[in-house]
Amino acid sequence: MKLADHFTQSGDLLFRWRGYLPLVMLPLFALGLLDAGLPQPVTGSIRGVQVAAVAIALAGLTVRVIAIGTAAEGTSERSTVNPRASCLRTTGLYSLVRHPLYAGNTITAIGLAAFTTCWYLPVIVLLLGLLYHERIAAREEAFLEERFGNAFRSWADEVPAMLPLITRYRRSDVPFGWRRPLGSEFHGLMTIASVVFALDLFRAWLATGRLVFDPLWTWFFVAAAALFAGCTVLKKMTKVFEAKG
Repeated sequence: MKLADHFTQSGDLLFRWRGYLPLVMLPLFALGLLDAGLPQPVTGSIRGVQVAAVAIALAGLTVRVIAIGTAAEGTSERSTVNPRASCLRTTGLYSLVRHPLYAGNTITAIGLAAFTTCWYLPVIVLLLGLLYHERIAAREEAFLEERFGNAFRSWADEVPAMLPLITRYRRSDVPFGWRRPLGSEFHGLMTIASVVFALDLFRAWLATGRLVFDPLWTWFFVAAAALFAGCTVLKKMTKVFEAKG
């Protein structure tokens, strides 16, 4: 099998299971905490690193929100079976980078890795994220090339895959709408809050041998859980998250 075909085949498998990446990385984050050996309670400098790390994770989620909020109907869907695209997106974030959703995922993973304060863990996660999403991107780009032909190839020749080229920015031709991202990305916020909450509990247990609930991350988790529950009910029982027009 050609290497390009292997990339596409493995990317198809990873595409189906891409929602479970945070679970796969949790043991790696736990090992980072073991190596960091953080105290209980955390000091001011460690707290600063934790807050900055969560801000990075939320920045990655923000990239996803912008990409989905400016998506045309039939694009940027959460399907884990087959990629779909009603049109080729080339403006907004897609004028900077071909895969802003995967770039956002990688930024979030780096932020969660930095929460452990283990200096080398974000580097490992960055490399793993690029390798992981490279396979999925190869699968999607094979589909897009077949679907859009020369239009895709011209766009791919000019726009980098994961590292944005700021000078190429073109304003999105679809205005931002809050319904789609709010109806889908509350899962991402819940994931970030859950991972941070679990990591901090594990950190406290390593330092004291018991579970100590940090007020900041406990309330962050509770707020995210409340939003998750509310959005889940609204999504199942109403049409409030359906985009209009």
